[in-house]
Amino acid sequence: MSCVLHVQQEESQMKRKEGSSLAYCIDDTPPWYLNVVLGFQHYLTMFGSTLAIPFVLAKPMCYDQNPLATSEIIGTIFFVSGVCTLLQTIFGNRLPIVQGGTFSFLTPTIAILSLPRWTCPSASPTGLNNFTTIASFVNNTTASPIDYTDIWKPRMREIQGAIMVAALFQIVIGFSGLVGFLLRFIGPLTIAPTVTLVGLSLFQAAAYFSGIHWGISAMTMVVITIFSQYLKQVKVPLPAYSRQRGMHLTRFPLFRLFPILLGVVFAWIICATVTAAGGFTDNKNSTQYRARTDARIFVLTEAEWFRFPYPGQWGRPTVSAAGVFGMLAGVLASMIESIGDYYACARLSGAPPPPKHAINRGIGMEGIGCLLAGAWGSGNGTTSYSENIGAIGITKVGSRRVVQYGAVIMMFLGILGKFGALFTTIPDPIVGGVFMVMFGMITAVGISNLQFVDLNSSRNLFILGFSLVFGMALPYWLSQEQNKNVIQTGEPEIDQIITVLLRTNMLVGGIAGFVLDNTIPGSREERGMVVWNSEMTEVGHRAHVYDLPFGLKKLSFYNFAKYVPFLPYYGNEETPAVELREAKKKPSGFPATL
Repeated sequence: MSCVLHVQQEESQMKRKEGSSLAYCIDDTPPWYLNVVLGFQHYLTMFGSTLAIPFVLAKPMCYDQNPLATSEIIGTIFFVSGVCTLLQTIFGNRLPIVQGGTFSFLTPTIAILSLPRWTCPSASPTGLNNFTTIASFVNNTTASPIDYTDIWKPRMREIQGAIMVAALFQIVIGFSGLVGFLLRFIGPLTIAPTVTLVGLSLFQAAAYFSGIHWGISAMTMVVITIFSQYLKQVKVPLPAYSRQRGMHLTRFPLFRLFPILLGVVFAWIICATVTAAGGFTDNKNSTQYRARTDARIFVLTEAEWFRFPYPGQWGRPTVSAAGVFGMLAGVLASMIESIGDYYACARLSGAPPPPKHAINRGIGMEGIGCLLAGAWGSGNGTTSYSENIGAIGITKVGSRRVVQYGAVIMMFLGILGKFGALFTTIPDPIVGGVFMVMFGMITAVGISNLQFVDLNSSRNLFILGFSLVFGMALPYWLSQEQNKNVIQTGEPEIDQIITVLLRTNMLVGGIAGFVLDNTIPGSREERGMVVWNSEMTEVGHRAHVYDLPFGLKKLSFYNFAKYVPFLPYYGNEETPAVELREAKKKPSGFPATL
């Protein structure tokens, strides 16, 4: 048996082992109609977090009184997210991982816009939240002599320039192989706290959205839990058609594949019913007002039917040193978070751990995504979405093709303004309930990396416990009002960079785990590095799910590929390039993918 066929058998065995509970593994291609519905479910999963970003930026960027600008920025950020997701799944790390806006960029963005030159005019109403301010503007209940049509655009251009220059740094870090070089020192005790803190650090967002109306949020959680756990084996009879049998009934695992979508729709219908019956308050200053399905109806009213976002649509971006240095902190935090997301996504989608070249390429492609997001003017960068990784764990659908369909849906709905605006009416408590389930899955995936580690070792327990607690404690302390300006180096830009980095939970916990795991004495078996590295080298190096598409895999059979950090290299002594090229012509049994 040739070496290549042996490798293919190993991959098939690994797919069965990792994906035994999956409905679709990473290389599987579901029917087109399932791709559409499952892709739309990914769109709904990332919708809440993505939608939150333009609303958070509305006040500091001074478009809180311009609902048309709000709707255009919403469309832009969804369109760019679709473009970046396609690039990542086709040319990047090729994992089924959604790219979208990141909260890591919000802190430096708000810090930049807090400078005196970017302060909003004093005539802007105060004491109102963004939703109330925009709604009152739409209803002509707030009069202001200031024209808010274009006042926000210079601020947007400043953020655009900062993001684009900072993105160049991420591109260099990724494609130069620096990230892959550091991976030889990264093991389970680094990845576990990093991924776990991704889920734990997001609990505030889940609690905030859920706290608007805990009854609706709890109902959403219960429904998703019932669908995804208790009814996952139930197959619903649905009509189907085939040439052999004609019209007939078929058994379809509806609850297993669409628990999030079904849960959101069910809770949305309940909220619409309660809203129509007057069960929710109509006081716009009350937090429970956002449990109504008509709380954001003004976005639907003001949105255009069709609008195609394009680079430079707000004007030529501007660049300042303070903006670039501040945004660099967001880029670094986003990179650390993404590395943990790659491992979590690979585990949930039935893929082997990502090899170094895939991680290098993924980080580099995220840098390109940030560059595009800055050029288009979304007001934000791009990163891997933890929520959608959690959705893979809930739905058991890890297909790359599903996420690619979801990316096309994001782009289409980013252009179709009215349809995208329709989903702004999803009440916040429903989003909170979805977050509770998703973030819990991500936290559990991080903990699952400890299966490689000796948990009877007091050394390992110390590293894990300290990394988790320190990763939560230090950012929490820095977020307190009395400690926000505690870091004083004499250089505001440096203060901002350090503050943003130290307020990022997964960065603090990941670095703590990395340093302690590589400095405290311990055997490789005790640290879990033997099994971990075995999976990464024996499986990850040969995992063809990470190969480039469209015939570009041929580059990996030439000797120069060993010097390119973002390409796999197969032309080694163990498996000559000629033999691999010949074996490559034989059917491998894997479905064709992009």
